[in-house]
Amino acid sequence: MIRSIRFNSTQTGLKKTALHDLHVELGGNMVPFAGYSMPVVYKGQSHIESHKWTRSHAGLFDVSHMLQSTLQGKGAINLLHKVTPTDFQQRSPGVGTLSVLLNPEGGIVDDTLITKQSTHDFYIVTNAACAENDSQFLLSELQSVTEAKWTPIRNRSLLALQGPDAHRVLKPLLAWDQSLTDLYFGHRRTYKLFNGTYIDVARSGYTGEDGFEISIPNESASDFVRSLLDNQLAKPIGLAARDSLRLEAGLCLYGNELNESITPVEAALSWVISKNRRNITEGVKFNGYEKIMAQLNNKTHRDLRVGYKYQTKGPAARTGSKIFLPDGKTEVGHVTSGSASPSLDNLNIGQGRVLKPHNKRGSNLLVQVRNKLLPIELVKMPFIPSHYYKG
Repeated sequence: MIRSIRFNSTQTGLKKTALHDLHVELGGNMVPFAGYSMPVVYKGQSHIESHKWTRSHAGLFDVSHMLQSTLQGKGAINLLHKVTPTDFQQRSPGVGTLSVLLNPEGGIVDDTLITKQSTHDFYIVTNAACAENDSQFLLSELQSVTEAKWTPIRNRSLLALQGPDAHRVLKPLLAWDQSLTDLYFGHRRTYKLFNGTYIDVARSGYTGEDGFEISIPNESASDFVRSLLDNQLAKPIGLAARDSLRLEAGLCLYGNELNESITPVEAALSWVISKNRRNITEGVKFNGYEKIMAQLNNKTHRDLRVGYKYQTKGPAARTGSKIFLPDGKTEVGHVTSGSASPSLDNLNIGQGRVLKPHNKRGSNLLVQVRNKLLPIELVKMPFIPSHYYKG
């Protein structure tokens, strides 16, 4: 049972992706999520089966509810260097990276995937649940930057094809002269399908597996999905498995591991702070620079995101469950996400925030589930090996 994503109970007034009717046709159990009607699981396959299929073959996710946008103009770099700690000046065209949007205090407004399309042109993907807040944030920050224009992308679907067989599913649908061999993890380019349709493909995803995120015009999305699913290696997969897959991969869920009061350092995402942006003496400083650099250099932060595994059987810890020292009395943290891991024989795993110095890997702590205290060990993430395609 997934504990991390909370689904509402009513379908009233929800938005629908261009693939909504196809989800229903395929037996999707539709639930409200981030203002959209989305499939949580499909008829004929359990959450566990969906999860394991993606790990062993190819799972297809509709992620069209996420916000796609572009940032263009000579001032685009200045805006990105103000609202993110990542260097985009030196990045090559066609290469993207995970980063975070930062408020003035250094808190995380959202996590985001940003791809440099050309010198002054960037493609951005942000979370559906944060779409309205992200839009307001970026428009507000733009007021202090000249020659930059941010534009939401309309009428395009976004699909995530994930798993070790993902390339075997996508390749047959490309035009004869198109190759995926030199499209490495983090890279994005335009491809032509066998029928003449153009799609934008990034080698990325949210599962820890090899895979692709595919942007395609809405009018072509349904036929494209049907063609992908004609391949026996591919199955449609819902939100439940998407969440357990990302948890095993040690990835963050906004609203659980990340929020506007948590910095990249506290979120164990210091790697998004580019090395050449850690000692800025002139030019644009990113939001929260002084606070974040004090945490990075002087370890001024109080707690840190950690991963844990159960050391015994028991119910999975829910978001917010308290974490204690072995004495069972001293509270040192709380759970941010937790569930059984289908890839680890349903061993309970999770992420949390734990105070220093008790957040060291190998530490033995206790998590409170109902009225019981269950032993956990802090471990390195990801919980299972990643399989990103790096050539």
